[in-house]
Amino acid sequence: MLLSYSDCIQKWQSDYQIKKQIANGNVYQIEKGVYSDVPDVSTLAVIAFKYPKGIMTMDSAFYYHGLTDVIPDEFHIATDKHAIYISDKRVCQHYVPSDLLNIGVTDMKRRDATIKIYDKERMLIELLRFKNQLPFDYYKEIIGNYRNIIHDLDIARIQDYAEIFPRSKMIGEALELEIF
Repeated sequence: MLLSYSDCIQKWQSDYQIKKQIANGNVYQIEKGVYSDVPDVSTLAVIAFKYPKGIMTMDSAFYYHGLTDVIPDEFHIATDKHAIYISDKRVCQHYVPSDLLNIGVTDMKRRDATIKIYDKERMLIELLRFKNQLPFDYYKEIIGNYRNIIHDLDIARIQDYAEIFPRSKMIGEALELEIF
């Protein structure tokens, strides 16, 4: 279980006691402000803990959903467009308008972490919206994988999402041409 510094202060009352717990091996400092009761914690768990309002998107979401085998160099996290800049070099922050931020959010369990991530249907919409910003081969790989799982997707949800997002006509046409 991960703990913040304030969680540790609440539990052990002082910085001295926290350091004593670390020295005794009862708690481990994973990085500044992040502590754990186990020594081995994945970076994904730390990122999910440090940025609880962040939602995995784009390259990270495609990878975790099994739509590509390309492991992203950074964790792609969607945040509200008014959110504070994340200065963590491991994170690529995507600002999303408030009214679109929580559409299609689901929880996913990965090893020792539970992450917030956009569902496959939302990620299909994101793929089509940002296709011109992605490398062509990468885009084609993901589209091909979507075609392979089309019967597992909720088509009505995809169509509902397409109507909500800006440029809905373009998204609808791309869905018809490339997926259905």
